[in-house]
Amino acid sequence: MTAEQTNGSCCSPEGSCNSGATDVQVGDVTATYKVSGMTCGHCEGAVSAEISEIPGVHSVQASAATGLVTVASKAPLDEATVRAAVDEAGYELEGLAA
Repeated sequence: MTAEQTNGSCCSPEGSCNSGATDVQVGDVTATYKVSGMTCGHCEGAVSAEISEIPGVHSVQASAATGLVTVASKAPLDEATVRAAVDEAGYELEGLAA
C-alpha cells in the first residue's frame, strides 16, 4: 500500500514527500555553478554531458533559464576541471553560484 492509498497524499506519514529515491547519494558533495551562454535544452545537455564525464560526478542538472548547473559528486571538484568541461561544451563557467 502506498502513502497515497493510506492518507490521500503523496507524502508519507513521516512527512517525506517522495518515494525515497533521490539523485544525490549519501555523502555526496553538491555544488552549483553559474554558466553563461546556455539558451536551450541542447545547451543544457551539452554542459551536462561534459561535466558528467568528470570522475566522481554522480549527477548534473543544468538550467538554461537560470544559467545554473548543480553537480553532485563524491568529493569537491576542482574548479579548473569544471571550467575545462564547460569550455569543452562551448560555454563559459562564471564560477560558483552565490
